[in-house]
Amino acid sequence: MRLRAALLTALLAAGPAFAQPVPNPPPTWPRPAEANYTVERFHFHDGATLPSLRLHYATLGTPHRDARGQVDNAVLILHGTGGSGQNFLRPQFAGVLFVPGGLLDPAKYFIVLPDSIGHGKSSKPSDGLHAKFPAYTYDDMVQAQYLLLTQGLHINHLRLILGTSMGCMHSFVWGETHPSFMDAMMPLACLPVQIAGRNRLWRQMVMDGIRNDPAWRGGDYSTEPREALRNASNILLIAGLAPLVAQSELPTRDAADAYLNKRHEDDFADLDANDLLYQVNASRDYDPSAKLGIITAKIMWINSADDFINPPELGIAERMAPACGTERLFFCQSARKPTGTVRIAGQRSGRTTSLNCSPRSRAPALRKAHRFDASELLCARRTSLVFAFLVEVARLDRPPWCDPIWQRGRAQSWGPCPLGKNGI
Repeated sequence: MRLRAALLTALLAAGPAFAQPVPNPPPTWPRPAEANYTVERFHFHDGATLPSLRLHYATLGTPHRDARGQVDNAVLILHGTGGSGQNFLRPQFAGVLFVPGGLLDPAKYFIVLPDSIGHGKSSKPSDGLHAKFPAYTYDDMVQAQYLLLTQGLHINHLRLILGTSMGCMHSFVWGETHPSFMDAMMPLACLPVQIAGRNRLWRQMVMDGIRNDPAWRGGDYSTEPREALRNASNILLIAGLAPLVAQSELPTRDAADAYLNKRHEDDFADLDANDLLYQVNASRDYDPSAKLGIITAKIMWINSADDFINPPELGIAERMAPACGTERLFFCQSARKPTGTVRIAGQRSGRTTSLNCSPRSRAPALRKAHRFDASELLCARRTSLVFAFLVEVARLDRPPWCDPIWQRGRAQSWGPCPLGKNGI
């Protein structure tokens, strides 16, 4: 959960936004393209107006249009709090999903990775307005994403929305606000209820730490309020790190102390107090629970079994899944935990079944509680469930290794194939 504050000096005019190639592409997936789309006089839900709202985004692939001229291969991927679309252009995601032959191969799909309001290279308080920047909410962020797609990129339907953490919550807002816009949703690491309990407490601690630091000066500071950022760094670390991972990777006192010092240095360089305050505060009125029945998209909902922010012991996910028609709900176990049970909730009927699942991941790195890597989702028995959902519900193609002709003469096992409709 890190912010890299980046300022742009040029804005693209509102209208069709054509992304420009980014130099030095990663070696294993196609060159991403980046651009800005500008919304003139953006109206926030509280009545505030921003004369010019910049929305930065990256894309992979090319939009394909059907006989009616409508884009039919678009996928929207949404980042978490403090992140940006660039989070998904890393080996643990792009190197699994976006490579040739991957499940989201850009040769077949048009993938949109936006920076939400207040994040990445989109408009945010640190651009100059500081605490005078409109106090945006998740509804505002989703509305801006909608305008980017419909007015900037001329997309009026999505195959899939995949979102992590805050992006997970955005996917539920999308499903209620624009229920016919997407075929399927894959929310990762969130709950569709009001932010309360421990989830609200840690957010309030971060905000109080910023506002109560005299160096914050009501948001009009010239030097970052260092103690506020130290407090935020500590809380964000605890909120995002699993205990089994921490014990494994930091097995001694000195290792833990050194890691914390390095984390502070990195966050002091990356974080802006106003940007972080706005990002955390944006969840204040999030509560899609009352309207989950509006959602018509098929849902595969995945949470972590060792998530500090959304612990499964709350039982909220199981209670809410039937209301929004969740096709599949399951919890990924920690990589060092014994084989666990993945609970699957049936569609609206409330039917529940169980599935024994190996927690071993194909990824060498351990997962850190609230954060998911694509390689950790596509592992062992879970891979068949994820593939089956995306292939049959989101209408994505079967991966090439499922073709017996492609398999011929190849000794390497590339991964399991989707199960049939009766096997999910």
